[in-house]
Amino acid sequence: MKRRQFIALLGGAVTGWPLAARAQQPAMPVIGFLDGQSFDPHLMTAFREGLKEAGYTEGRTVAIYFRSADGQTDRLVTLAGDIVGRRVAVIVTTGGGAEALAAYAATTTIPIVFINGVDPVTSGLVMTLNRPGGNATGVYILQQVLEGKRLGLLRGLVPGAALIAVLLNPTNANFQTQLRGVQDAARALGQQVSILSASTERDIDVALTTVTQSGAGALLVSSDPFFNDERDQVIALAARYAIPAIYEGREFAMAGGLASYGTSLADAYRQAGIYAGRILRGEKPADLPIVQPTKFEFVINLKTAKALGLDVPPGLSASADEIIE
Repeated sequence: MKRRQFIALLGGAVTGWPLAARAQQPAMPVIGFLDGQSFDPHLMTAFREGLKEAGYTEGRTVAIYFRSADGQTDRLVTLAGDIVGRRVAVIVTTGGGAEALAAYAATTTIPIVFINGVDPVTSGLVMTLNRPGGNATGVYILQQVLEGKRLGLLRGLVPGAALIAVLLNPTNANFQTQLRGVQDAARALGQQVSILSASTERDIDVALTTVTQSGAGALLVSSDPFFNDERDQVIALAARYAIPAIYEGREFAMAGGLASYGTSLADAYRQAGIYAGRILRGEKPADLPIVQPTKFEFVINLKTAKALGLDVPPGLSASADEIIE
């Protein structure tokens, strides 16, 4: 072989090496993330932490494709279909439960990791909590069964409240369960309650005005993705009308709410991140048990209590998991 031919052949081989190397490298996996409301930066940080624990870092070893319905549930089917069309490796859903059902209806093969408060067995997402059996698994946060406990804590914080208003979202899949929980707890406590409904920002304004007009001495804001998404509005209105209120998660108390009681949403997102990573590594959702929280956080914001002129009973302060000064 002449020298010129050898150099040309060698040059062609060198040029081809990077292309061949790239062809052998697997494409970065993509997670499709569907939220029924809007994305909470604090909670998404927790999700990414869970992914990292499982060995994946966004932008380096995994990509995330985000889709949000912004509270418009009628968009969920379309958004789920869009995510499936992207051929993602895993779908993560969070919200009131309709998100997971939309994803489940869109695919029977792509793994789904959900975060919601709807019973995944009765809703048909999984066969059993210990052995899901299909293409879905996730975190069942149990928030809807805690309304009665929140009512009792609020009564302890505001013992002089003859009437307590309860804010519920009638479009929530758990509405009837939450309503029964509150009514049963109210009867057991001998507490009079007033049920208010809200599913839009305007509804929240009207409901909080109604609280003051009805003479209610306190407010229970039920567990709901919509109320969590409108956290700042609800807390600001409660402060404006000087209404002592209890909420579902510590994020409310951190933002200025009087108190909160519930599971840790941040930990639920972290657990979902871990599950998404484990599935990317090859585990099957059918074999991953549904995660159920075992720890519940009671948080009191003493600064807000002082602004409302409330003296928090020592017994409640002692039982709180966190006191915000």
